[in-house]
Amino acid sequence: MRRWLRTGALTGSLLLCLLPHLIWRALGRRSPWPRLFLGMAARSIGARVRTEGHAFRGDSFIIANHVSWIDILALGGATGAAFVAHDGIAGWPVIGWLAAQNNTLFVARNRRGALAHQISGLRAALAGHQPVALFPEGTTSDGSGLLPFKPSLLAVLLPPPRAVMIQPVHIDYGAATADIAWHSDEAAGANARRLLERRGPLDVTLRFLEPFDPLQYPDRKQLAAVTSERIAASIARHLPPFTCAAAAV
Repeated sequence: MRRWLRTGALTGSLLLCLLPHLIWRALGRRSPWPRLFLGMAARSIGARVRTEGHAFRGDSFIIANHVSWIDILALGGATGAAFVAHDGIAGWPVIGWLAAQNNTLFVARNRRGALAHQISGLRAALAGHQPVALFPEGTTSDGSGLLPFKPSLLAVLLPPPRAVMIQPVHIDYGAATADIAWHSDEAAGANARRLLERRGPLDVTLRFLEPFDPLQYPDRKQLAAVTSERIAASIARHLPPFTCAAAAV
């Protein structure tokens, strides 16, 4: 029953936002409706999103850790960012089309020779004044630490196509992290069903860390390392007590 109620709320959120979004697009205007939909969708599945720190108000390139598909709803609703996603999502029924409506940039991470084209697409996205968000781990983690950051797409910032700041963001689900994390051996449908059936609300904290100028680090590996260190430090500071105890053992 809980799954059906949340699915109904998601569907209602989509129907409410879709028509005005298409009208905005037909008029050639930048649509606010994808951001509104993502925020409503997060609430529909029981997520209670709060923020610490402040999202940078100018042109920004957001780099965040990745725990669950809920990250996209929470971060997109809070910032209006366009996301970088692997190109397999573009072919998902409904989901791929919806992602495209928010100017998602689909990239083929493992395709040789595609990097230059993908960087060109990223430069065009940054030139449009919409924040761009990247999960450089390349996949979801369990939230207790970070997987190595893949620095290839950070080449778009060397130099950036316009004045832009990098803003690291720590996405934190607190004590629920292990429960909601999407592990690689779990099918997408099974994960979605499990989270939609989950009891109670889900607290999500978006910690906006201090933004910095990418020109301070004129190497993509340096950019990846600095950003990873800042997010990892925030994760370490905010680990739930039982996780800290387990790590000590």
